[in-house]
Amino acid sequence: MVKKYFKYIGLPVGLSMVMPVFSYAQDAAVAAAVPAVAATPEPFISAGNTAWMIVATAFVMLMTIPGLALFYGGLVRSKNILNVLMQCFIITAVISLEWVAFGYSNAFGSSTGALAPYIGGFDWAFLKGISINDVSPYYISQATERIPHILFVLFQCMFAVITPALIIGAFAERIKFRGFLIFTVLWAIFVYNPIAHWVWSADGWLLKLGALDFAGGTVVHINAGIAALVMAVMLGKRRLPKGQHITTPHNIPFVVVGAALLWFGWFGFNAGSGLAADGLAASAFLVTHIAAAAAALSWALLDWFINKKPTVVGISTGAVAGLVAITPAAGFVDVSGAIIIGLLVSVFCFFMVSVVKRKLGYDDSLDAFGVHGIGGIWGAIATGLFATPLIQSAYSGVFAGNPKQLGIQLIAIVSTVVYSGVGTAILFKIVEKTLGIRATEEEEVSGLDITQHDEIAYSEAD
Repeated sequence: MVKKYFKYIGLPVGLSMVMPVFSYAQDAAVAAAVPAVAATPEPFISAGNTAWMIVATAFVMLMTIPGLALFYGGLVRSKNILNVLMQCFIITAVISLEWVAFGYSNAFGSSTGALAPYIGGFDWAFLKGISINDVSPYYISQATERIPHILFVLFQCMFAVITPALIIGAFAERIKFRGFLIFTVLWAIFVYNPIAHWVWSADGWLLKLGALDFAGGTVVHINAGIAALVMAVMLGKRRLPKGQHITTPHNIPFVVVGAALLWFGWFGFNAGSGLAADGLAASAFLVTHIAAAAAALSWALLDWFINKKPTVVGISTGAVAGLVAITPAAGFVDVSGAIIIGLLVSVFCFFMVSVVKRKLGYDDSLDAFGVHGIGGIWGAIATGLFATPLIQSAYSGVFAGNPKQLGIQLIAIVSTVVYSGVGTAILFKIVEKTLGIRATEEEEVSGLDITQHDEIAYSEAD
């Protein structure tokens, strides 16, 4: 009897003990057969990247004040140095305010419909909706380890500041301060912000086309260089003594110190544009230095060969030209490309400032177009030639088997030249007709330091 009941009771009990084992084995087999779906990593604020980008941002501010201020200030006559310093200082102040008010939103924000590829909206006006813990929507090489959004805003602010400051070199010593200030603000709004959106915004039409501009060859240097040329032509020449075509720099040590500060700050400008502390930043740092070195040497040799003496102003100008030319290419070329870019940019810029400018007769006072415009154009072209997948695997130029890239670079150059040139001419006319922009003969002869600011840089005892 016991055996009979055991047969009916033991069977279900035994199965109940064994089935979970089979069930577990079956589930494990299914789990092994179906690949696990990996969760998409969430972007977060990297302490290391943030620390580097805070430093890089400070480097870029150093480029405008005191770097560019001293470089340009040393090149003008002593009666105009304070005017140049004041222009650099006021640009730093007013463009920073414009940037956080709506400039950043216009340049990097989004708009809708047909305008989206050309200009951003006002969603981020006064940095609305951006908290201190928000992750930047923009990155280059590190999709997850990013920087705070507000740090990206400030880094780009320094680019927005230095770009109109570069134009000062073309109209130095002959522009009313009031007219200069209004023109600068309008130019930042209607010329700089749209071009920055084209090239660097996720919605920008040139970015989507595939244009390469790592740190500002088109957005900063071609843009400012073309505006400088237009301003120089429309303002007219400085009133110099009869037969005099150039003025002697009043303080060459200032020029050297300014150029050295620009060289130093440019490491933040270019290496910081990778938005991370990684190998790409290190590569951009390296090629920036090498291109500047090659260009400085190249200009000194040209001076020595053509003018019989190497000059301090010449080697300083050459270094700046090399920094300009490597800017768009810094994240795409290797050391060999950087050397070629640096050696050749001095040839092109030297020819422009010593031959072409004199023949055409325009007064680009401190060679803003000759160095930044021409250097920026060469740099953008060179990016299309020398970009190598050894630096960023997704990008290549002509010599790496991608001739299409050069065509895209040329489209970006021509678009920037046309828009910046036409926009600058229109804004110049508006300011000229409403406020006046050219200094009077009396103001210019007396010097802009005393007539525009009621100050002098040096006492008579000096």
